[in-house]
Amino acid sequence: MLFNSLIFLIFGVLFFLFLPWINHQKNNIRWAFFIVASFVFYGWWDWRFLFLIIGSGLIDYFAGLFIIKFPDKRRLFLILSLLGNLGSLAAFKYSAFFAENLSELFAYFNMPIDFQSHIPEFMAILPIGISFYTFQSMSYTIDIYRGRLKPTKNIFQFFSYLALFPQLVAGPIVRARDLLPQLKRVRKVSKEENWNGLHLILVGFFKKVVLADNIAPLVNYAFSDVNTSTSMLYWWVVMLGFAFQIYFDFSGYSDIARGLAKWMGLHFRINFNHPYISTSLKEFWTRWHISLSTWFRDYVYIPIGGSKKGKFRSHVNMWITMVVSGFWHGAAWTFIIWGALHAFYISLERVLKHHVFLNKIPFGRGIALFLVLFQVIIAWVFFRAESFSQAISVIGYMLSFDFNLLWENSEIFKTASIFIIVGLIIEAYFFLGINRFKLFNKKTRYYLQTLQFVIIIILIIFFRGKGQEFIYFQF
Repeated sequence: MLFNSLIFLIFGVLFFLFLPWINHQKNNIRWAFFIVASFVFYGWWDWRFLFLIIGSGLIDYFAGLFIIKFPDKRRLFLILSLLGNLGSLAAFKYSAFFAENLSELFAYFNMPIDFQSHIPEFMAILPIGISFYTFQSMSYTIDIYRGRLKPTKNIFQFFSYLALFPQLVAGPIVRARDLLPQLKRVRKVSKEENWNGLHLILVGFFKKVVLADNIAPLVNYAFSDVNTSTSMLYWWVVMLGFAFQIYFDFSGYSDIARGLAKWMGLHFRINFNHPYISTSLKEFWTRWHISLSTWFRDYVYIPIGGSKKGKFRSHVNMWITMVVSGFWHGAAWTFIIWGALHAFYISLERVLKHHVFLNKIPFGRGIALFLVLFQVIIAWVFFRAESFSQAISVIGYMLSFDFNLLWENSEIFKTASIFIIVGLIIEAYFFLGINRFKLFNKKTRYYLQTLQFVIIIILIIFFRGKGQEFIYFQF
């Protein structure tokens, strides 16, 4: 069920109409309501994949209980939890990738075997959101194993945490130690929270349907045939467009999810914090997809040693983490290269410390910002490209000196360029640190925000692009 669909509007209205009455019931009834609603939301794509999330959840629910009940076998239950989650990911997300590469390897040694033909048909479909809810479920068991979380004995509370619909299919990845205590409390949502929730939802929809969906046609057209144009300018505009498309698309989803959570009396941590104003790659990864980057920090980077075993080992651990992060995003070599490229950038930054120098000289911050944006956009080519050869072709055009200004579908180019410029203005707005309503009193701020909401709604209605699925649904 897409946030930007009529059926979700109906679903949301019904959910929040019943919520005040449900909140007066016992916890089990309230949690059961959350679970049923979330299963309807998730099962709208394909009800059969509900068995997958239920199975994954049951493994971690019982693993968490048994880790405490049988402390001498706690490692065994942790391993079973990891195998269950990573096994489902491997089966549904990576089986085709491994089969294809094994076939190519055997063919290289003149042993042609078609491993892909042996993959069961049901495993050829990628379940929506599997990467998100398996990571969320794993963190629950790992935190119990580490002694940072006590398991819940109530299966309704556990599944209301795991399957809660706002963040179920595209994050943010919510930790159990943050959400489980919130689910226990029944609290009246204040007018301010409802207002802030509405603001997040409207801004999220604006980012998605006005900005991301109007930029998407240019990016999709360009990558449908990368030989459409060899112009350096054309491809830099396309890739700048993709950088903003994926940012507005994904951060828009996160904003909507956080806004819906506020209406439910829950708080999700911020997932994007204007990453394109970063002046270092380290800063970029503290601002981009924060729930995932902190997940990899806490459950991959630190456990394998982090930065405690010397500078060289720190680089190795960071490379492992970034490459695994790239592979998490997609079962293709292009995603692995994307992760490795970011690892290379960060290693270079750690060694040269050029960002420190740039931040000390006149106009240095602007130069550092431009350098980070350049690096990130080059890496985005591998993220968006459908093959390694396609990515190399695009980067070749971007680094050429072909200043040809003629290309087909100039109307698509012009439309997308307008919304790219709007995106740049929005990011510049936050880069300059402008506080919109700081100088006004509370009553005036309320009227100004109301006017802002009305303008956003008008823009969403009249300037929305052709409906596109959220990009991160494929991960």
